[in-house]
Parts: sequence; C-alpha cells; structure tokens
Amino acid sequence: MMNTVETTAAFACEDPFALPPLATAVLDRWGTVTSWSPAAQRLLGYTSEEVVGQHAVFILYQPVDVVAVHAAVERCQTEGDWGGLLPARHADGHRVDVGLRVCSLSESADARSWLLLASDVAQTRWWGADLSVLDGLLSRAPIAMAVLDTELREVWLNDALERWGGISRDRRLGRRPTELMASSSLERIEAQMRQVLKTGVPLLDVGYQGRTSGDSDRQLATSTSIFRLADSAGCVLGLCYMSVDVTDRWRAQQRLALLNEASTRIGTSLDVGLTAQDLADVAVPLLADFVAVDLLDSVLRSEEPTVRSTVGRTPMRRAGQQSLRAGCPESVAKIGDLVMLAAPAARCLVEGEAVLEPVVDADRSVWVVDDPARAAKIREFGIHSLMLVPIRARGVVMGVASFVRWARPEPFEADDLLLAQEFVARASLCIDNARRYTREHTAALALQRSLLPHRLPGQTAVEVASHYLPADESAGVGGDWFDVIPLSGARVALVVGDVVGHGLHAAATMGRLRTAVHTLAGLDLPPDELLARLDDLVIRLTDEEEDTAAATAGPAVLGATCLYAVYDPVSRICTLARAGHPPPAIVRPDGTVTFPDLPAGPPLGLGGLPFEAGEIELPEGSLIALYTNGLVEARDHDVDAGLGRLRMALERADEPLEAIREGVIEALLPDRPDDDVALLLARTRTLTADQVASWDLPADFAVVALARAYTARQLALWGFDEAAFTTELLVSELVTNAIRYATAPIRLRLIRDRTLICEVSDGSSTSPRLRHARASDEGGRGLFLVAQFTQRWGARYTAGGKTIWAEQSLFPSGSELVLDGTLDDGWEDTMAGALGGVWDALCDDT
Repeated sequence: MMNTVETTAAFACEDPFALPPLATAVLDRWGTVTSWSPAAQRLLGYTSEEVVGQHAVFILYQPVDVVAVHAAVERCQTEGDWGGLLPARHADGHRVDVGLRVCSLSESADARSWLLLASDVAQTRWWGADLSVLDGLLSRAPIAMAVLDTELREVWLNDALERWGGISRDRRLGRRPTELMASSSLERIEAQMRQVLKTGVPLLDVGYQGRTSGDSDRQLATSTSIFRLADSAGCVLGLCYMSVDVTDRWRAQQRLALLNEASTRIGTSLDVGLTAQDLADVAVPLLADFVAVDLLDSVLRSEEPTVRSTVGRTPMRRAGQQSLRAGCPESVAKIGDLVMLAAPAARCLVEGEAVLEPVVDADRSVWVVDDPARAAKIREFGIHSLMLVPIRARGVVMGVASFVRWARPEPFEADDLLLAQEFVARASLCIDNARRYTREHTAALALQRSLLPHRLPGQTAVEVASHYLPADESAGVGGDWFDVIPLSGARVALVVGDVVGHGLHAAATMGRLRTAVHTLAGLDLPPDELLARLDDLVIRLTDEEEDTAAATAGPAVLGATCLYAVYDPVSRICTLARAGHPPPAIVRPDGTVTFPDLPAGPPLGLGGLPFEAGEIELPEGSLIALYTNGLVEARDHDVDAGLGRLRMALERADEPLEAIREGVIEALLPDRPDDDVALLLARTRTLTADQVASWDLPADFAVVALARAYTARQLALWGFDEAAFTTELLVSELVTNAIRYATAPIRLRLIRDRTLICEVSDGSSTSPRLRHARASDEGGRGLFLVAQFTQRWGARYTAGGKTIWAEQSLFPSGSELVLDGTLDDGWEDTMAGALGGVWDALCDDT
C-alpha cells in the first residue's frame, strides 16, 4: 500500500475532475466509534483496532475544540445532520483539516447512530467547495468571475459576468472567449491567459476596452486579474479571471489625459489660425469624429471681435478643422472660406451658450431644414450627434467650435460637453492671446518701420549695406538705430546709436533721438558739437521721464551711446566723434583692419563732459564699419574676442558689400542675440578732379563778373549750358553777399554730383537771413531768389568761417529749363522786375 503523500499525488494528477476519496466512520448515540474504514485509516493514520470503542473526541487536535463539537452534536440532534471543517490529530501528531459531513442513520433517538463522511481539505478541488460560497459568488458578487480549464474553456462563471457579456451561461460554458465573439481584444486576452498557464505568473489589474454583445453601442473598460489554479500537488487545473467594470474611471482618466494633452498642444504658437487648428487636432479622434472651428473675421484680422445682432451678416471664417477622414469630406467649407452659420450655431454665437444635440434627426433637424448643403453631409456620413461650444475669452465671443460624431455609435453625453468646454476654454484664451499679440506685434513692427530708415538714401559719397536685429523677437523692436544722412557739399553723415534697454520704450526713445540727429545734421554741425547738443536733449528727456516714471511707476530713459561720422568725398576726410560707443572698424583697400583710437566721450545723458572729434583720411574704396555693442559682446565671450571675430570677418575688402555683411552676421550673430544689433557698412568713393572746380576770389566787387565767367565756362565743359543763366545768378548773389558782408578769404566751388552744388566760403561767422522785401525796397531779394531757384540752400560753419551752399537740378544741353511754378500769380510782375533789376546790377558790375 502506498503512503498518504503518494496516494494524494496519484489521485491529484489522475483526473482533476474526479471526486476526492472519502473516509467513513460510524458513531453510536454516545459518540463512541463503532466502525472505522480503511479510508479513515489512510486519512488519520489510526487503525481500526486503535479507534473502535474509543470516544471520537480523542482524535481532536486541541481539547478546546470539544466545545465546538458539543455545539455540532446539538445541531445534529435537532436538524439530523451537520457539515463543516474539523481540525483532527493525525496518528503521528500533525494537524489534518478535515471536511466533515455528519448524517443520522436512524429516526429513533434511542437507537440513533451517526455516519461520518470526511475528506482531507487539502485534497478537495475548487469545484467541490461549499455550495453556499459558490451561490454567493454566482448571485451577489459585483465582480465578474469565470473559471477556465487548461484549454481556456469556461467551466464556471458567475451572474455578473453573464450580465456584462450579454451571452447566456449555457452558451458560454465549454467555449473559449474567442469562440463567443470575434475581437482583437479577446485574442490578446487569450494570449495572455496562455502565458499565465505556462508561467504561473499572475496578471493583476490589466485594463481592457471593448464592446459587448449585450451593449454594442457602449465602450466598456474593465480591470482584469488572471491567475492560475493548481492543487496541492502542483498539477494545473486551469485559471480564474476576475473583471471589474472601471468604465467611469477609465473615461475620467481619458478626459484627464485629453486635458493634459490639450494643455501641451493648444496654444503652442502665437498664431490665431494655428491655435484654432490645434483645437481641432486635439479633439479628433479621442472626443469627436469631426471638428470645425469658425472664427469672426475680425478676430483673424487681429481686431476687436464684434458680434452683430443679425447673425447672418456676421462674417465668419473657417479657421481650423479635422476629421477621421483625410481632407475633411464632412465639411461644407475649406480653411479660410467664409461660413454662413446655421440657426443653432448662430444662437450659440450670439447667446454664448453651449448646445448639446445628442441625437440629430436626419429628416427633421434644424440643421437639415436650415441648410441643404449641411443636410446632404448629414445624410451622407450618418452624422447622429453634435455639440456646439462658443469660443469666448474675457467676456467676448470670438467664434464657435462644432464637434460631430458619425463613426462611433455612442452619442455625446453631458460629460463630453464638459470636456469640450474645457478644450474650448483653453483654446479661447490662447486664441485671444494670439490675437492680442498679433495686433501688438503689428503695431510694434509699424513703429519700428517708422523709426528706422525704410531705405538708405541714394548718394555718391559711399556705398552702404546695413543689418538690424532686435534682441526682443516677440516685439520685433529695440533701441539700436543707424542712419545715412546726405549733407551739403556731397558729404554724407553715418550714424549708429544704442539706447539702453529693449522693447517699445527703448524704440520710442530711439525714434526721438534719431529725429534729433536728423535735425541737428541739417544744421551741418560738426560731429562733436552735434553730440553735445544731443547730450543736452537726452538730459532733458531723462529729467522729464524721471518725473513721469515716479508718478506712473514706468521706465525712464537710462541713457544712450552714439557714433557720428561725416565723410567728404572731395577731401576724402572722415570726421568722427563718439559718445560712449564702440570705435568703428576701418578696412583699407588692401584688407588691413584697424580700430582707430578715437576719443571715447561719455555716454549721452551724463552731461558736463566734452566730446572730441578725430579725422581720418581714407583712400577710395575704404570700408567703414559702424556697429552697436550687441554685435561684439555676448555671454560666451568678451569685447576683445568679439572685435577679433569682427576683424577676421572684415578682412575681405575686395568682396561685394552684401557678401561682407553676410559674413559678419554669420561669424558674430547667434540666432538669439543677447542685445539689439545694428550694423552699417559704408565703402567710400571720391569725386574726381573733373567733378569739382574751385577758385579763390579777392574781396572786390569787380570779381563778381569774373566769377560768372568762371561758372559759365565750367558749366560748358560739363555740358550744362542750359543751367548757366540760373547758376550765374546764384553765383553773383552769393559772391556779392560775401564781398559786401563777410571777410576774406573768399572761395567759390562748383561740384557736379547728383545735383549741381554751388558753394561760396568766406571768413565770417555771421549767418545769412532770408528776407521778404517790399515792392518799394531796392534790395533784400537776393537770398529769396536763391531759395526760389534751388532745390536746397543753407549755411555751414567751418573752422575758418562759413560756407553758403545751394543745390540745383542738372539740365543737360538741349533740355528745357522749367520753373517749378510755386509763386503766386501776384508775384509774377514782382519777380520779373526783380530779375531785371538783378540783371541790370550784374551788367553794371561788369
């Protein structure tokens, strides 16, 4: 006979569906053992001779169990039987948990005896468990449970699983899950079940989503745990799985995930159209099958949104849309098209309230009656549910977002509307921010364009190229500036400046300083004197804005730097002065790069310190590079390193100016500079000897006629005979005034440039004044005539006196001289008389 362990193992592996071996014994009415079966001997190890005649309590594991036995005896006497667990002592002393059933063998109490049926609980299969426990699992447990054999056939399930699946118990028993319903999710589940059977490693809280036969329109989410079943000998019996309906939790998690995704994807750019498209992209396919975003036309133009009471007249434009199908075939419009709103959407726009239409009736819906085109799309794609959410921010409605379902069967619910409103709320704020940013950015760019030169003026003295890059890319403006200002005598002023700070405030200050520089340059001031006047202006602005800043807590002018250079193409002299600004770079025609040691001067706004100018003679073809410190200073290198890079980038004097500029930008500028950057490159030119004629004149009225003769002869050589009369008139007036009111030396100079320039220099610093003579006056009309017959005229002061200059348009021989007609008809006789008088005076001088 095999021992107990061997018997148990043999029994367990022989047939997992076989009933366990039962040990039997008979007790008399007093509890004395009268019969003891071989199975009982195998179960507890006692022989029949050791047990028969003994009271049954001697096999109890602990004496305290006698109390429980007495209670069981009383129940047996009352009800006739009893069943339960009983801890017994094996013959070798270890504990054996026995499943015991006690049955009465006689109706008479006097002759009653008892039959005991016992089995080892460790050998009892799960299908032999207490029926009361199984009944509770079948009828009352809220968790769906099933037991499958090793072939994954369902052999037991409870009522909850039957209700969830929508398939009766009779159909499920004996079949695998994939035989009940074809589903990719079920195929994945079976694969995981086989893995659990093979390895014994359980799967806990695994999520599955799908639809059931009982409710094919509802997406069900479950949390499933799968574990293997085995007996005490280790033989695999099958497996059990338990599923909990977590659909509500899953949907909440999905909504939270969608909101998190929306927070990262919506509003990634400050562009109204892209933000509207972000909203549509996020909602499809996780919330809707098709989404359309329609905005007021004024919003797309970055204007303040206004909704008219007559909605049909309110311009709406499709700003974004997305669909499960490529090309959005459900849409009645393309992105950018004007859209006429249907009645529900119009009501949503005007009232600012969301609309939920869970079921769209394809025959009687307002959408069908109101718009035949939309009705055709509804019928074509089977659109059955929709939501409308107003796009509203800061109390202003800017558009409507439409959410549509046609592919997924379940309609929109109230929770879906809440999620859509969360999406739209975030998108609305981003759209409004993008609209405001675009409007402010456009205004900032307009300001910058108005403050910086639109184009560099044409002139002969230099060839120029420039570059401007603000550090504040969001605003697009900064405090740096550059300028090329034509001056008298074919000269040119080159200016670069830098206002402390960034953004609109610095740009506004820069505009004021740039205007001041233009005004001061028009006075033909020397560079050092111009900077002194500009310094006074900055001090006044600082005082004014400090008072304003104290009252409004706004920023004040903190100062500025500037470099002002004047280049004369006749003398090839460049006069420079700087106010706390980096020195220019001078590139000779041979490629040699130097940074001249000019007097630094204090930054503008400090006051009390003088400015000094320096002069440099430049060969023709030299390059002047003016820049702000943002070009050569950065966090990763100091000024010296930046100047070294600039030197290397400029050592290409023979290349075109635009190529040199691009090389400087590539070598020194990162994508996002730390400071505003302005760069101005100027290649010098010179006026040849045949373009300039000059004569030193004695202070004698007799020389006036000689000056006219010089002028006529020079104009004839240049081929401008038609301009001789007017030019002689100007020369006569200017030379006469110099002789009459000024001091020697007197010098006449003619320059043939884009215009004809006539200059008369003298040793006096008195300023000429334009007068409006009366008809009876004999003089006082000279400068008035000069002003009428020239494009520009003026005076500039030099170290030795002053120069009166006038510019005329050039008229080649054969052309017709036409007066500009600016004088009133009443002046015609006066002008004729004046010209005659001047001409007579000229003839008398001759």
